Amino acid sequence: MPGCTNCPSDAVTEKNAIDPRFRRILWVALIANAAMFFVEIIASQIGDSISLQADALDFFGDAANYAISLFVLGMALHIRARASLFKGATMAAFGLWVIGSAIYRAINGSAPEASVMGVVAVLALLVNVAVAVLLYRYRGGDSNMRSIWLCSRNDAIGNLAVLIAAAGVFATTSRWPDLVVAAVIASLNFSAAIQVIRLALAEMRAEPSKTA
Repeated sequence: MPGCTNCPSDAVTEKNAIDPRFRRILWVALIANAAMFFVEIIASQIGDSISLQADALDFFGDAANYAISLFVLGMALHIRARASLFKGATMAAFGLWVIGSAIYRAINGSAPEASVMGVVAVLALLVNVAVAVLLYRYRGGDSNMRSIWLCSRNDAIGNLAVLIAAAGVFATTSRWPDLVVAAVIASLNFSAAIQVIRLALAEMRAEPSKTA
């Protein structure tokens, strides 16, 4: 692709975009993420955990991103790039929300329930690892596919971090491990958002006639 370093050719991208297997994987990922959003948002209230709440909202954001990705599959590259810009912006906004919530909880919060955090984090990790394995072969696609892979990868890393936080809360009876993990999840979202936005802008610049 002209003007894009280490990006796939349009032919490869279009082939992946219309791959029926990829479309089915996106549907599986969408359903799994939507289900885990409800599980974790309830568990975050029961366990009083900001990291679980952050992960729940991450599941919700990913489900929305998968839905957007399904909608734009097979469309022109500049349309997919614009969708990726939107997704990148929402990922960055999510990171800001988590940081704000962590600061508020640092001032007013209490120690969460480590047992609830641990059990739910294990379940979420299993779901995210399964989705990440399914999506791994598509990690080198356009900005739309890249954003999908980064969401899945970050989720699995985030779940491992929540497990560590649960162990920290259990060992110290402090809320700080929970807050630190929430900040880590926010940082991952910022990093992924920057990568997606940069690649999307490069794709839009590469097709000025189509984006005009």
